[in-house]
Amino acid sequence: MRKNARYAALAAAGLLALSSLTACANDAASTASGGSGSTGGGKGEKVKIMVGGLDKVIYLPAMLTQRLGYFDAEGLDVQLLTEPAGVQAETALVSGQVQGAVGFYDHTLDLQTKGKHVESVVQFSRAPGEVEVVSEKASGDITSPKDFKGKKLGITGLGSSTDFLTKYLAVKNGVSVSDFTPVAVGAGPTFISALQQGSIDGGMTTDPTVAQVLDKKAGKILLDMRTPQGSQEALGGPYPSSSLYMQTDWVNSHKSTVQKLVNAFVKTLTWMSTHSASQIADKMPADYSQGDKALYAQAIKSTLPMFTKDGVMPADGPATVEKVLKAFNPNIKNAKIDLAQTYTTEFAKKATG
Repeated sequence: MRKNARYAALAAAGLLALSSLTACANDAASTASGGSGSTGGGKGEKVKIMVGGLDKVIYLPAMLTQRLGYFDAEGLDVQLLTEPAGVQAETALVSGQVQGAVGFYDHTLDLQTKGKHVESVVQFSRAPGEVEVVSEKASGDITSPKDFKGKKLGITGLGSSTDFLTKYLAVKNGVSVSDFTPVAVGAGPTFISALQQGSIDGGMTTDPTVAQVLDKKAGKILLDMRTPQGSQEALGGPYPSSSLYMQTDWVNSHKSTVQKLVNAFVKTLTWMSTHSASQIADKMPADYSQGDKALYAQAIKSTLPMFTKDGVMPADGPATVEKVLKAFNPNIKNAKIDLAQTYTTEFAKKATG
């Protein structure tokens, strides 16, 4: 397949420009949107949503909602686009290229300090879904975040949520953000290649990349934040991450459309809570499994605990996110954040009520 060929080329080249991966992923999104449950007919209200990695399990509800036909059922014509990192999805939203972004909730706080009013309208998760892995070679030297000093650590992109969380883990464990080197390596083949080649000593990533790293014996898990318990242990509370966030002005002027979007996503989250990882994998585009359906299903199973069932923001989640960001981000540390403006439960509660 064309996508697999591109991935193979990326893996061989290691740290090629992420634009190649973006182009490949956008091809995948275009192909997938013509499949089962697509909205390719051009009917209904048109909405463009940028996803910070459409094939990442943490953002699985985006494509799954389309595959289940729930956008169609709400009378929506949703076009799903993709970028390799959430920070790029954020940029697309703020610049007006898309109406919504599927990415980490923490971007809404960061944007508020920059005068941009963005809010999460449906919360997919209550834990980061992220895993800090270390290469086999470095596993003896890095036994906790206290050992980050002097190391090269992989993240999806500078300013991404993996960048935020890596910095927090360092600072929490007595390591200054200037004591280690963050390296933007994306996810999937580029991340794995960087780990294998020694371009990074470790890094933060999500499934299915985590499952592939372990399968290839390219690294080991240092910290697992795919469950609420893992989030509590690493971050001190629930860390609402993947969400659909939108510009507040657009939300207020398109409430009917936003409600339909949230209705569709909440249906998906409910469906996910009553189906197995294998059943979910069966609904996804075939190429997402990269030829190993069992490994892909395992990746989904490992990440499922992070998802909410109703799309409602966890009550104490925003405060945990603020605490994490204030620990290392000077812009947020010295700013007054109005958390109530960074999310709304209005639509999710109507969808479940």
